[in-house]
Amino acid sequence: MEGYRAIDADGHIMEHPMEIKQHLEPPFDRLTWTTFSMFPSVDGFVRGFSRPGEEDDPDPQRWLSFLDRCGIQETYLYPSTGLACGLIQDREWAVALARAYNRWIYEKFMRASPRLKAVAIVPVQDIPAAVAELRRAVNEFGMAGAVLPSVTAFDKHYGHSDYDPLFAEAERLGCGLAIHGTVSQRLGVDSSDNFFKTQALEHPLGQLIQFTDMIAQGAFERFPKLRVAFLEAGAGWVPYMMDRLDEGYERRGRRWCKALRKRPSEYVRSGNLFFSCEVGERTLPCALNIVGEDALFFASDYPHERRRGEFESDIDTLIAREDITSRQKEKILYRNAQRFYTGK
Repeated sequence: MEGYRAIDADGHIMEHPMEIKQHLEPPFDRLTWTTFSMFPSVDGFVRGFSRPGEEDDPDPQRWLSFLDRCGIQETYLYPSTGLACGLIQDREWAVALARAYNRWIYEKFMRASPRLKAVAIVPVQDIPAAVAELRRAVNEFGMAGAVLPSVTAFDKHYGHSDYDPLFAEAERLGCGLAIHGTVSQRLGVDSSDNFFKTQALEHPLGQLIQFTDMIAQGAFERFPKLRVAFLEAGAGWVPYMMDRLDEGYERRGRRWCKALRKRPSEYVRSGNLFFSCEVGERTLPCALNIVGEDALFFASDYPHERRRGEFESDIDTLIAREDITSRQKEKILYRNAQRFYTGK
């Protein structure tokens, strides 16, 4: 990858419940259980068989070694089981666990190296608490923003005005919010007994629902400076949804999208919406052309679901592509992620 810098826009940690437990605040610091899960199940499948026999739990030093082997400057770390945080129905527990998780990932990973950055979990079940936790995560821990689970236990999606205080705070802080897929519940695929089918659908469906809701209800009209990323569903779906929403807006927008002042695709191309892409996506040139070459970025997803050596060829695979330009590669690998996470 000579000549290219790289940022990993979406890596993952593996939660250690007993370590996180040490950061719980009263009254939850008195919990004595060791059997029950802190977070709800992501989708009911055992993920540990993705790469049997290999280390699947990188500590800070293993993470740094991975970055060095791949030629990556820095990574932004996301939860794994914590991606199901939106399914927590106990609001007080959601707040307490978010605070403990954020303190834990800061102490264990961020303090180990400035190359290991992190995004916070915020309790979307309690918006005032989520606002306070986002502010703490950015100001006290130096986090780059927060992850919003693509599926929650509640019926209001992120376009609803109830989330406006959280978006206003993110806009004020100048940090990013990333919507991340993984959960299969409430999407119509949680009855599947086949992980291939479930994994293929659970990532994009949650993204499509939140993406559509935020546009249709005018979230990006109300918060024109809000930076939002949609992670781990590829980028090929975005041109399709831009066309589909534009067509719907032309036919029905006057009645159903009164909050909008322009076509949905114009919000997507505003410069504040970002999408992670896969290095082998055949639709990548199309997405770069229609969505915009400033909107897509690289994400390793390490250490999830692949053998270790398979991650290490990703950047070279992207660089070797002849259907995208050197400028586009540089933006995908570095510049776009830098702008999403730092605003610069």
